[in-house]
Amino acid sequence: MNDEPVGVAYRIEDLAHHSGATVRTIRAYQDRGLLPRPERRGRANVYSDAHLARLRQIADLLERGYTLASIKELLEAWDAGRGLGGVLGLVAEVDGPWTDEEAVRISRAELDERFGGTPDDAAVADAVDLGVLERVPGQEDTFLVPSPQELAVAAELYEAGVPLSAISVHLRELRGQVEHIAARFLEFTTEHVFARYLGEHPPSDAEAAEAAALVRRLRPLARQTVDAELARAMRLFANRHLRRHLGTGQPQVHTQEARSVAIPAATMDAVDALVGAENAAEFIAVATEREVQARALDTLAANHAKANNINAPS
Repeated sequence: MNDEPVGVAYRIEDLAHHSGATVRTIRAYQDRGLLPRPERRGRANVYSDAHLARLRQIADLLERGYTLASIKELLEAWDAGRGLGGVLGLVAEVDGPWTDEEAVRISRAELDERFGGTPDDAAVADAVDLGVLERVPGQEDTFLVPSPQELAVAAELYEAGVPLSAISVHLRELRGQVEHIAARFLEFTTEHVFARYLGEHPPSDAEAAEAAALVRRLRPLARQTVDAELARAMRLFANRHLRRHLGTGQPQVHTQEARSVAIPAATMDAVDALVGAENAAEFIAVATEREVQARALDTLAANHAKANNINAPS
């Protein structure tokens, strides 16, 4: 720990009070080498402002998710003069918002109005448990909405007839799948991008700053990739789902007499690629009508030729 002039002198109980740590925790940090031993003055052990600053530093790193072992390495680097600025800057970049959304507040009355006008305490409790709503300390009837878009989607689904309980179940299932995607994206980028910064020792300030810049560059890529793949998958599966419910498992075209004709999936895929899924039914109807009319004209011409002993054109 850097040499500093001693300011206020603390007994261990005073140090515990000012730092928020327990006496037992302070002694454990000393035993593990995270906190220097106190100065001995007569029969008393005396701690300084530097000890208090170190305890607050440890608490901050623990809150950020660091283990005591990694904190010890970081503090040893700090004591050796390498500094923590770069590493803490990288941590701040990762801990920062991963979305452009800004949280908003909503009253309980506004919330009830958006979801049918009838208070539903169970649904609100479920939303709080999921993190869709956050309670505001001291304001029982006010909530923080971390993602207004997510709440808006829930309101639209509810208005469309989806029960709130079903929305909650769906969100829990979806969250698990999205967390799996996020974990895989982090594993991928760690292996191919960030591995060089994650050696046995903490990165230097320059390395940490470079890694933080990479986080800023790569952050939107995760959302863009998921958006593109979700759009592709939704189109694919929505078309298949619709076709299954329109017939016997194969795409079908319904005539005015409610008759249906099975069309090979490969043909439907070709039609979709040509005119788009939203225009497929109209395209097939028009093409069929044109073929019927063409054959009718051929038949009329052939009959006329036969009746007048005229060679029909080939």
